[in-house]
Amino acid sequence: MGELDGKVAIVTAAGRYRGIGRCAAVALARLGADIVITGTGRDPSTYPEDEKEMGWRDIESTAEQVREAGRRCLPLVVDVTKSDQVQAMVDRSLEEYGRVDILVNNAASPRGADRVAVVDLDEDVFRWTMEVKVTGTFLCSRAVARVLASQGQGGKIVNISSVIGKTGPLNAAAYAAANSAVHGFTMSFAREMSAHNVNVNTICPGTIDTFRNDAMGREEVWREAIGRIPLQRAGTPEEIADCIAFLCTGSASYIQGQCINVNGGLVMEH
Repeated sequence: MGELDGKVAIVTAAGRYRGIGRCAAVALARLGADIVITGTGRDPSTYPEDEKEMGWRDIESTAEQVREAGRRCLPLVVDVTKSDQVQAMVDRSLEEYGRVDILVNNAASPRGADRVAVVDLDEDVFRWTMEVKVTGTFLCSRAVARVLASQGQGGKIVNISSVIGKTGPLNAAAYAAANSAVHGFTMSFAREMSAHNVNVNTICPGTIDTFRNDAMGREEVWREAIGRIPLQRAGTPEEIADCIAFLCTGSASYIQGQCINVNGGLVMEH
């Protein structure tokens, strides 16, 4: 018997092999949950080389790993910034499994064009960074919260943010603003959902060895980032997934409205 037997979890942005979403989906499945995963329907020609070499198939491959863990999985292509697509995702989840208990808001825009000085930041890049992280989190949370409230059996919502939302580093204003907004949203939303016995929390990863950080390169900038971490290494997506899974269990029932750093002991500088 798994602790999440009979539960259904939605995990957004779960198609990347080296990603938090995939690892979260598998971790929740291992605890017994059936899983709904989303991806963007990305072009296979844009896959990183390691995914191409292994024949990775985005959310379809993640779904296979969930099924190998003994659970059911529904993979869906969803734009989390579109309310109609988000609602269709929730409706399809209910049609397939009859309920929803857990939401993991993991979607974020790619790292790259947003990491420039504000005076050089393209307006469309800023808007898209905010749309995916903030509007996506809002739309998915609203749709799932309505289901959780109507079911009347509690639930869990876990947002994935970043320590950047707390530290505001150089040349990261768009991403910092988006993640700071998620923190405020989490605290307020948690107060609302307490009446329905729904826990709402955010995990704030530090430097994690995922595909997102490929844009940083693995030379000097990467080494400098690792050097600032007391544990002297990057975190793994599996370690973040384990924290997500914990927050979705009964053991975390008294954790509410928190933005939890998982960063290897990095001192938060302002």
